[in-house]
Amino acid sequence: MPSLKEIVPAARNDINTKFIVLEKGGITTERGQNKVCLGLVADETASVHFQFWNEECDAFQPGDIVRLSNGIFSYNANKSLVLRAGKRGTIEKVGEFTMVFAESPNMSEILWVQDPNKSGNYIQESIISPHSRVFPPMV
Repeated sequence: MPSLKEIVPAARNDINTKFIVLEKGGITTERGQNKVCLGLVADETASVHFQFWNEECDAFQPGDIVRLSNGIFSYNANKSLVLRAGKRGTIEKVGEFTMVFAESPNMSEILWVQDPNKSGNYIQESIISPHSRVFPPMV
């Protein structure tokens, strides 16, 4: 099972990983029909913004440990880089409160560019912020 620090943007539903939900933002409606909320999730290597859809918004809370199967790490409608289950993936609660995690680096706060040596692959160009700008760390 790959760690969050190993994920890269791709248009493939092939991410299988486990993480803890650290924070969740408010629920909004996208295109007048789908409920959407953004969360901050982490494992022992990194954190990332996670996009919850519809019933997922209410089903998962901070402290939940979640397994993602066939997820996707790509840009959402707001041009933000997020991890999500997508249409082909699933998320399920597998525990709560007992997981070691790291909030930095935040994989959604990295500037990714196309790999000049491999078409369709992305590589890290620079770090926009070492932590989430959406969910800033408490000082």
